[in-house]
Amino acid sequence: MDEAIKEIGAEQISKEFKEHSVAEFFKKNKQMLGLYGKVRSLTTIVHEYVTNSLDACEETNILPDIDVKIDELGREYYEVTVKDNGPGLTEETVGKALGKLLAGTKFHRMMQSRGQQGIGSSGCTMLSQMTTGKPIKVITGTGKNVISLELTIDPKRNEPKISNKKDIAKEFRGLAVQAKFKGVLYRDSEQGPLEYLRRTAIANPHAQINFRDPAGQKLKFKRTLNKVPERPKEVKPHPKGVTVDELITLSKYSDSKKVISFLKNDFDRMGQKSIETIKKKVEFDMNKDPKQLTWDEAEQVVTAFKEVDFISPSGDALRPIGQAHVENSLKSIVEPEFLTVLTRKPQVYSGGFPFQVEVAISYGGKAGRTVSGPEGNEKRLEIMRFANRAPLLFDAGNCAITKAVHSIDWKRYDIKDIDRAPVTVLVNFVSVHIPYTSAGKQAIADEDEVIEEIRLALMQSGRKAGNYIAGKRREKEKQLKRELFYKYIPEVVAALNSLTGANKADLKKKLEKMVLEKLRLEEAEDVEELNGKEAKAEKGEEDGKKAGKKAEDNN
Repeated sequence: MDEAIKEIGAEQISKEFKEHSVAEFFKKNKQMLGLYGKVRSLTTIVHEYVTNSLDACEETNILPDIDVKIDELGREYYEVTVKDNGPGLTEETVGKALGKLLAGTKFHRMMQSRGQQGIGSSGCTMLSQMTTGKPIKVITGTGKNVISLELTIDPKRNEPKISNKKDIAKEFRGLAVQAKFKGVLYRDSEQGPLEYLRRTAIANPHAQINFRDPAGQKLKFKRTLNKVPERPKEVKPHPKGVTVDELITLSKYSDSKKVISFLKNDFDRMGQKSIETIKKKVEFDMNKDPKQLTWDEAEQVVTAFKEVDFISPSGDALRPIGQAHVENSLKSIVEPEFLTVLTRKPQVYSGGFPFQVEVAISYGGKAGRTVSGPEGNEKRLEIMRFANRAPLLFDAGNCAITKAVHSIDWKRYDIKDIDRAPVTVLVNFVSVHIPYTSAGKQAIADEDEVIEEIRLALMQSGRKAGNYIAGKRREKEKQLKRELFYKYIPEVVAALNSLTGANKADLKKKLEKMVLEKLRLEEAEDVEELNGKEAKAEKGEEDGKKAGKKAEDNN
């Protein structure tokens, strides 16, 4: 007879209860950082180091000069070196910045930056350690002193371990990181480091990037703008997108003594008129301590927020690329036949986070992806996705930008098959907090407000592209008609001359004039029809926005 199964008590289970550090968690789940797949991992490593360099330079008003080198050390074994001319890291912060996950200067601030969580560079340190057993090498110069060191992570404690620290007697300002990785692969592909740097150059015309690939090939992406973008300002959450939970959380940490002053001091665009409106819509005394707000009272405030016509969120925290700079970059790199660029006004999505959308549509020239087909090379749709100027090369199918692009009826804009068109669509999503789908930061979550704003930007730009494409098609049709009519003029002239005896030269001139006049009339009718469609589309967009606002207010 089997031995009776003994019951396991709570006390015994409690002995197995252990705490784990965030470093241990991501060590077992490195795929959540985008560190999976041989090509993807290498591109992600370059992405993390380069975005940190760009952010550091911009925060200190330095025009970025970034050098990226990738050396092949063996089969699926590479060394990555990234050097910048930024402010460098102090001896006290270098370990935390590169060797402690969830430590940084960005996550807690309502201000635009490429990095957010304080995970990326430390994740690279951890991957190097996991795949080679070697530390990363760092040289940092702050303008006062220069030090070199080696760095690893203690995963049990999520703490940096620094060794071989030395003072260097030479002038250097910036940060240089050198790390070795196994199980990664360099490929010159649409998702490789070179394409990542190409797109980074498009979205950051003020940066100069030098790249040397494993074969020794050197490439330089020269800056086309000699001015650092103005530093974004830290802002407060906008009331339109705040949830009840977020309101409660903010109230607990507010220095204000009354709910009225809490709303005024801790939210963007909260004026006295808005406060008076909210007071009439809630059923509690707004002079109470905000720390004493109940969930029901917070719900009343959030409901009142939805009924107030707040001013649009401040753009002080947002720094888009800018229409002129996007245009210059795409003309330089994509060399399109036609280009339209649009920067929309700031909006707000759930959480009170302001955001802004930039869109560019390039047609013809080198626009689109070149792929090999049965009849030779073909042009296909290319979608360039960016978040705060940082390229997104992976997880395209799960991204709000891709979904928005494919939700548009491009036939309305004279593009019959968008997937097989020589078109490059660039979308840059700018926000103080990007709603990424994962810590790998390669896809934007499809928040309703985000999808709708991208769609509106695409439709607005699509109309301009459609006008050009339709005009080009009409011009081609007009040319064919002209050639067709001119082809038969000699025969008509001969017939009329035979019947009437009129002068052939005069007949030819009159017939050519009639053809041109007919074509002009048709062109005028086309333009009138096009203007009518444009006006109708703009009215439809405006009506849609009003309907959306009404529905939101009703909710």
